[in-house]
Amino acid sequence: MDETALPAESPARLALRLAEAKARAVGADSPASLVIGCDQVAALDGACLGKPGGHVEAVAQLTAMRGRDVVFHTALALLNTASGGIQLASVPTTVRFRACSDPEIQRYLALEQPYDCAGSARIEGLGIALVERVTNDDPSALIGLPLIQLVTMLANEGVPVIR
Repeated sequence: MDETALPAESPARLALRLAEAKARAVGADSPASLVIGCDQVAALDGACLGKPGGHVEAVAQLTAMRGRDVVFHTALALLNTASGGIQLASVPTTVRFRACSDPEIQRYLALEQPYDCAGSARIEGLGIALVERVTNDDPSALIGLPLIQLVTMLANEGVPVIR
């Protein structure tokens, strides 16, 4: 799937579009189901960082992010294939990165190789050492699945999480 932003598309809107596309792709083969789609886009100064894809790009991203705030837009889509209804939500998380040295960035990348992660940071692993502070309303959002929002969406579909 092409994850390139459309002209003038915000990082939050891009994440929502990708999450919805993922849910619809799976939903096409899943009749009478609830299908979850998620995606995450990192933004520095409002510009999408994307997934680096390789070492050189990851070094550039982490170098640009050190000592700065990055907003990770985690999007969630819940598609009801029986009704065709879809719920969409974007859950932003602001991450303040430490002012890491070049050798620390190189060592992190050698150990973690987060080349498929938005913004080159895998916070659930060694990437936590790059982070000074995390600010959001849903701690699970930064990992990639905003569970607080998902519980709300499931309740809207009549699915109790606690029985």
